Amino acid sequence: MATFHFDLVSPEKLAFSGEVDQVDIPGVEGDFGVLAGHAPVVAAIRPGILTITTGGKHEKVIVLGGLAEVSEKGLTVLADVATSLAELDRAQFAETIAEMEESLKEHEGGELDHAIERLDHYKSIQQQLTSTAMH
Repeated sequence: MATFHFDLVSPEKLAFSGEVDQVDIPGVEGDFGVLAGHAPVVAAIRPGILTITTGGKHEKVIVLGGLAEVSEKGLTVLADVATSLAELDRAQFAETIAEMEESLKEHEGGELDHAIERLDHYKSIQQQLTSTAMH
């Protein structure tokens, strides 16, 4: 299988850099996979789980929004936050969700819609973390 260069960058660090077989990205307009030779594209990403495939191994990384750019040089994901599953504090993540639920009553209108959408993304990530497919 042909490989391509992939960089996963967050404000804190370069989370990943190297040759990969495939990257599956949680896009705002739907999840999508990138393989070598993918057409150039820039896409917004939503909070979710990004999967990096190299040599038959899958590495899962939680991303909390950002941008993905595919070019002739490869794929670059600029993530607002990028946390590998090994680094994730699941108790803290659950606490963040509880705090988000509690703060919903402070929002109204479009702001409330945005807060609910973000909460739904976090809950979706939490469900994927507890499903048997993640183990």
